[in-house]
Amino acid sequence: MEALLDLFSGFRWQDGLDILLNTYILFRLYVLFRGTNVIRGLLVICVLWAVSQTAVFLGLVITNWAMQGIITVAALIIIIVFRNEISSVLQTKSLKSFFWGIPRHQFNTPLNIIIESVFELARKKIGALIVLPLKQGLDSVVQGGTPIWSKLSQEMLVNVFWPGSPLHDGAAIIQGERITSAGVILPLSKSKELPSFFGTRHRAASGLTELTDALVIVVSEERGEITLFKENQTHTIHNRLALGKLLQEDAGDDSTSKGIRSQTIELVAAGLICLVCFTGIWLSFSKGMETLATQEVPVEFINPDQRMEIISSSASSVKLLISGARPLINAIKPEQINIKLNLSQSVVGSNKLTITREDVLLPPGIRLKSIEPSELDITLDTLVEKELPVQPQWSGKLPKGLVMTKATADPATVRITGGGLALRDIATIFTEQISLDTLTKSGTVRVVLVLTPASLRLGIKNTIQIHYLISKKPS
Repeated sequence: MEALLDLFSGFRWQDGLDILLNTYILFRLYVLFRGTNVIRGLLVICVLWAVSQTAVFLGLVITNWAMQGIITVAALIIIIVFRNEISSVLQTKSLKSFFWGIPRHQFNTPLNIIIESVFELARKKIGALIVLPLKQGLDSVVQGGTPIWSKLSQEMLVNVFWPGSPLHDGAAIIQGERITSAGVILPLSKSKELPSFFGTRHRAASGLTELTDALVIVVSEERGEITLFKENQTHTIHNRLALGKLLQEDAGDDSTSKGIRSQTIELVAAGLICLVCFTGIWLSFSKGMETLATQEVPVEFINPDQRMEIISSSASSVKLLISGARPLINAIKPEQINIKLNLSQSVVGSNKLTITREDVLLPPGIRLKSIEPSELDITLDTLVEKELPVQPQWSGKLPKGLVMTKATADPATVRITGGGLALRDIATIFTEQISLDTLTKSGTVRVVLVLTPASLRLGIKNTIQIHYLISKKPS
């Protein structure tokens, strides 16, 4: 369990979103292309990629190099060989079917109505093209058509193909108890093995079954013959029993419940496999591209006692050795890494604080390797106030013949706040140096107080006035 947690220690919400997004893309490709030769080609590429990763793990350099080349060539071969199937999917007219639609099985389909309608059409020699979709959707393959969503009945189905009807030339699609659309254009087969007497309807039926798993029933207008196209096979129908048996195998009530259950299991399994694949890819990238970097980070002290202040520290920053994926390391900004030391348990005087991993805040996906130094020596002191006299600090000499008779500070004393240890030996606060060389008469000068150490604070502004009197020396 600990090894598993360490494996995902750098997992970020961005990584989760990245994995889920690519998982859904791969799952959609499976839904769109399942049952076609494209899926088989993609599975071959996945197997080759797994072999390549195994070669990397085992250190087989030549095998890995060869697999990468084969994968590239295989991808090009799939695009070239199966370009027709890929094109038929990419030419979809419905965004819903392309991005989130799941093709449904036939369910509760009244096969007896279809059978009676087909033989009625054959008896009257009315040409017909009836499609029953199964697992795969048709939106990416068929074109045109008029949505009618009419309840399936013998009268309605016969009327759709009745000569003179605006929809009689196309195909009718039946889904469950509804005729969903009519006048639909199906892709024509390019096979040269079809019988010469097959017309456009037969070639359209064959073309659809070459690309999907749908059942297609054709009624010949010239001969009144009934042909069922199923899984790239043609079945000439002579009686109602034969047609019912063939339809029952894939679209009957018993097969429907099993088909829906198996489809659900199939789609769930496909989704889980896609998720596992991209999780593995994330792990290979995040761990395989791991790099080391050193960051110098300032230390921030938190939760100090308000009556104390830090007098000194052995270091104001520490060096962190971090690791992570190269793109994450390169994207790190200084403000994203913080070190916060808790002073709530510190006491007046010298304290030794240990910097632990819990004190270091790192961006998601970045791991801490080492801390240098791992301990800091800091000195804390209690804050006190002290009233101190102000002493001007003169420099240079007055011009010849002049003497300073008096100098007073305004205010004469100031209140200083600071550590008790620091203020213990301080008896006077001095001003900055005031040059005497340019003074020729009495006046006032505004000067800055010098606070040593710098941790001392004044209760007023850091400037005061010095009033001085200058007179001539007596002869």
